[in-house]
Amino acid sequence: MTKALLLIDIQNGFCPGGNLPVAEGDEIVPIANALMASGRYDLVIASQDWHPADHGSFASQHPGKSPFDMGELSGKPQMLWPDHCVQGTGDAEFHGSLDTARIDFVQQKGQNPAVDSYSAFRDNDQAALTGLADYVRSKGVTELDLCGLATDYCVKFSALDAVDMLPGVTVRFIEDASRGIDPAGVAAAIEEMQARGIEIVTSEALLA
Repeated sequence: MTKALLLIDIQNGFCPGGNLPVAEGDEIVPIANALMASGRYDLVIASQDWHPADHGSFASQHPGKSPFDMGELSGKPQMLWPDHCVQGTGDAEFHGSLDTARIDFVQQKGQNPAVDSYSAFRDNDQAALTGLADYVRSKGVTELDLCGLATDYCVKFSALDAVDMLPGVTVRFIEDASRGIDPAGVAAAIEEMQARGIEIVTSEALLA
């Protein structure tokens, strides 16, 4: 039995003061730290949004468009975002209070300017893999708990891909260690995850 914790995009860009802040995003940092320090996990993985400055999901790359408009990227509908988590900037760094010394492996994502990458496992077009599933398999992981930012985007898609790409692995979503962008979107994401067999848990229950 190998238990892994996957922290999704706990970066400055998604916390208050960042370029694409999730409300109360910073409040999950102490919970993530407690989970890492608990001794419950054999392996801690963190994903990191790591965009080139000209990423096609940025509204700045689409003349006449504003952040949160719908646009198009590689022929598919695309939510356009503010420039965020650009490689090598402070916005892309992990939150300063996150105990990064306990992270065993960092999976960067979103590096191809022609496609967005919500999931830590593969690009949104599901064509290019990040390699994370192979890494998790190579470590013999049997249980994968995940949390982070944002519930209704990167966390949800990572959880769903984990179920698809890691058959036989138990996948759990840690609700209180995550925050989302839109309350209705969060509720829908949780419903979708449950429908796919993902268990919804709390850090309190895991740490008890």
